[in-house]
Amino acid sequence: MQRVGAVLIDIDGVLTVSWKPLPGAVEAMKRLRERRVPLALVTNTTSRTRESVASALAGAGFPVTADDIVTAPAATAAYLAARFPGARCLLLNSGDIAGDLEGVTVVGLEDEAPADVVVVGGAGPEFGYAALNRAFAHLQRGARLVAMHRNLYWRTDAGLQLDSGAFLAGLEQAAGTEAEVLGKPSGAFFAAALARTGADPAGTLMVGDDIESDVLAAQRQGLTGVLVRTGKYRPETHRDASGTPDHVLDSFADVPGLLERLERLEGRDG
Repeated sequence: MQRVGAVLIDIDGVLTVSWKPLPGAVEAMKRLRERRVPLALVTNTTSRTRESVASALAGAGFPVTADDIVTAPAATAAYLAARFPGARCLLLNSGDIAGDLEGVTVVGLEDEAPADVVVVGGAGPEFGYAALNRAFAHLQRGARLVAMHRNLYWRTDAGLQLDSGAFLAGLEQAAGTEAEVLGKPSGAFFAAALARTGADPAGTLMVGDDIESDVLAAQRQGLTGVLVRTGKYRPETHRDASGTPDHVLDSFADVPGLLERLERLEGRDG
């Protein structure tokens, strides 16, 4: 590949687990900053706004700001504003992300009037039968289905936890529809992150713990994929994946070393 021009980095499972830094992650991020490598933190996290994510990471020692972060809720808000301006949106999500949904008209479960769009965020206690059945009713009446991601699970300090992708599949099957997905693995999401860094795909690394949504999805968009064996990484998922990562590392702590090796190779090829 050409000289590394930017690095896109997943957060949950790569930099942190339950917002606690993984070993060596803070130091590795600082080394990338010292090298002045353009960075964007790309996350399907739907429980926090960009400002809240940046605050949590900075408090843990990571040298990042809200401008470095691209979230699935922010991408979803931009999509809804462009495609469905003024639409009434029923939101199924765990966590307060109102700050990243500026301009979106969110209606509650108790609102009897038809919704134009059902928006599925991240799973949590809110994903009970009543909420899912209400969403199903709106879809039967013709509402569009939009999802912030398709993640089936994520890792916390209590282990793997079920995420909204499992519920999304049920809604799609029951309502006979297909969701428009705005977070990873959407190509539009990676394009938004590249635009933030000003880099082109061929010179950009994508570092993630989800082999399908993070790594292989990025490779299909022309980026170089880097899978880390932390977070939700599972050997059986790696073995049974639909493709092969460009690079596999033990953790994010190994990324600066990978950049150095790639630059040495590029220098020899040049």
